[in-house]
Amino acid sequence: MEPIKITKENFSAQVPAEGIAILDFWAPWCMPCNQFAPVFEAAASRHSDVVFGKVNTDEQQELAAAFKIRSIPSVIVFRDGIVMYEKAGILNGRTLDTLLESIRTTNMDAVKADINAALAKDA
Repeated sequence: MEPIKITKENFSAQVPAEGIAILDFWAPWCMPCNQFAPVFEAAASRHSDVVFGKVNTDEQQELAAAFKIRSIPSVIVFRDGIVMYEKAGILNGRTLDTLLESIRTTNMDAVKADINAALAKDA
């Protein structure tokens, strides 16, 4: 499966409220981004249950700003609409596979309980 072009207009539809999505924030002029692209695309073909999306930071500056992207490439992984992982820099295929497996097996009830507890504490 090919990565999807993510824009501010389709973000909500492409990053599911349930399930896993991984976004690659990149730019066409960025050499490390171009080196990472085939690794990201290969991972997309191995993980058909995950939404793989690419955000061109030149075209989607508002979306990049919303996620405070300061360095590219940057990867953000969501599960059930919650940011579970963020990292700037190139990841290799094995690391992406391991990361996605870890996200898949995370107890989301516990994550959501922790978030709710933190929000209640701050209220």
